[in-house]
Amino acid sequence: MTAAYSVTGRWTEEYETIDERRAQRVLQEWRLDHLADRTFGTLSDGEQKRVQIARSIMTDPELLLLDEPAASLDLGAREELLRLLGGYALEASSPAIIMVTHHVEEIPLGFTHALLLSGGRVVSAGPFAESLTADTLTETFGLPIDLGQDGGRFTARAA
Repeated sequence: MTAAYSVTGRWTEEYETIDERRAQRVLQEWRLDHLADRTFGTLSDGEQKRVQIARSIMTDPELLLLDEPAASLDLGAREELLRLLGGYALEASSPAIIMVTHHVEEIPLGFTHALLLSGGRVVSAGPFAESLTADTLTETFGLPIDLGQDGGRFTARAA
């Protein structure tokens, strides 16, 4: 609920019933409601990442910036986070979402565009069909890349 005041440390804020209801809803949507009584430091990396995103969502942003949200997560935690992010991205009420990743496998469903950078320059930008191809990935990473899709998610490996 501290997101309502954009603070994490004073603990003198007063919250309204609407803040509490919203926090409970967001915790439930991000599969965190069973952790509501735990402190942040006792949570796993995956739980902490979901809490950070849920906290950002509490303010009803117009833009959500995510910098490698799946970094350091094991396979299960990564897939749960990507499933939740994909569901959120597909909601009509979700904000615009910009996500930085170095792994195309981490692009959730519901995302539609890519911006590939290499050496500080734009290699490609636009809808996935145009911007996220084996050729653009090969140029971006400087080695031949095979790109595939499975269930709407991308796969990539060196050719």
